[in-house]
Amino acid sequence: MADAQVLVVGVGACEGASLEEVLGLVRDAVGEAGFPEGAVAELATVDVKAEEPGIVGTAARLGVPLVAYSAAELAEVTVPNPSARSSAAVGTPSVAEAAALRGGGELLVPKRKSAPVGRPPMATCAVARRDGASGGPGTGHDLRHHGDAEVRDDGADLTDLAVNVRADTPPAWLKEVIAASLDGLAAYPDGRAAREAVAARHGLTPDRVLLTSGAAEAFVLLARALKVRHPVVVHPQFTEPEAALRDAGHEVGRVLLREENGFRLEGPAVIPEEADLVVIGNPTNPTSVLHPAASIAALARPGRILVVDEAFMDAVPGEREALAGRTDVPGLVVLRSLTKTWGLAGLRIGYVLASPDVISALAQAQPLWPVSTPALVAARACVAPRALAEAGHAAHRVAADRAHLLAGLAELAPFGVCAVGPAEGPFVLVRVPGALGVRARLRGRGFAVRRGDTFPGLGPDWIRLAVRDRATSDRFLATLAAALGGAPGAPSGAAPVS
Repeated sequence: MADAQVLVVGVGACEGASLEEVLGLVRDAVGEAGFPEGAVAELATVDVKAEEPGIVGTAARLGVPLVAYSAAELAEVTVPNPSARSSAAVGTPSVAEAAALRGGGELLVPKRKSAPVGRPPMATCAVARRDGASGGPGTGHDLRHHGDAEVRDDGADLTDLAVNVRADTPPAWLKEVIAASLDGLAAYPDGRAAREAVAARHGLTPDRVLLTSGAAEAFVLLARALKVRHPVVVHPQFTEPEAALRDAGHEVGRVLLREENGFRLEGPAVIPEEADLVVIGNPTNPTSVLHPAASIAALARPGRILVVDEAFMDAVPGEREALAGRTDVPGLVVLRSLTKTWGLAGLRIGYVLASPDVISALAQAQPLWPVSTPALVAARACVAPRALAEAGHAAHRVAADRAHLLAGLAELAPFGVCAVGPAEGPFVLVRVPGALGVRARLRGRGFAVRRGDTFPGLGPDWIRLAVRDRATSDRFLATLAAALGGAPGAPSGAAPVS
């Protein structure tokens, strides 16, 4: 079931405090506050402890971000249990309580210490409820952070493993097709031919197709045009659907798929029965998990809109497990993007497949001429038989390159590196201890990777890697090994901070 994420847990720890000790303390404190584990929105600590393995691992296990504050920021917070020992150790009279309260809110559980048998405690925590949280969950994540942020400005010259657009695209023939359309820019766009082409590609009638300015526009249309009361997003996944729903004034429930289950659906019971709109990705960004089509179809219910984001399905050989083109699943809405495989992120073109009544409602929410003439021409070209054959070949190349990357990552297991598998998309999700520092070291060595902690359900130890050719992957793997081998040790200090 989806839990409202309303709690901030402040944590302090000695150097070397174990994951088991920190995680056990946090779970006990959250239970003491009367909340389920899924109510935790984030962990918070002082910056000098932000790479302490026990704290980082706890955030990862809970699937929440780890927020770090400076000692000066924490010292400004009034707390019930200040400590001179903490002040001397890290420069603030409180870590756990101050970190829990730094963003405002009500302290539910004051500072608690772990209670190991036969030795002194090595961890402290406190639990606060966020301001205004009683009416619904906060996000706890930067839902509007996307991979392109990693390669802007000072990242423009980096080797890009952060953005999931296929390398060396658009192909020359597609550029020529788009360039030829420029002579028609004086006329208003006419989407009928492109709509018919997309419908034919999926064996549908045109009244079941809506062309959009990328899949992102489709999420906004769904959020604003459909009258739903209990939307739920299955995470970890692309964050734009939840952001669009929140912007439209909806309270959004979350279903968090767990690492220990491979981020896979455990059955339709994980979705609250009252959910009248459910959003799930397949293959899912960022986990690269490909859910069985039958498992997703089983989520359908009378009166429920089931939105399946298939933006990366054309990167799966044979598009197995696709639901695009199905008309037998009640309430099914499938979103597709042409920007990833064809390198058209700057042109913006995607489409929605759904029942005629849903398509009509979404179309009424669109502005006039929402898709440009060059984008419409590109859509027709990208669903033509020649393009579909080329996309199929590209999907097999991506699969081979992904297997090569995963094999190289497996060799880094002694460093704690672990990739989610089996991966089926043009990207892989990887757990890397101390990922925040590793990302910075990778940037210094010329590589941009996607941070993972902005995805609900993931913590600070996750990164996402776009699949590239083998030569690029080999260079990256060598650089990653160097970055891990050069990782700084955990912050020193013998005393637990509170």
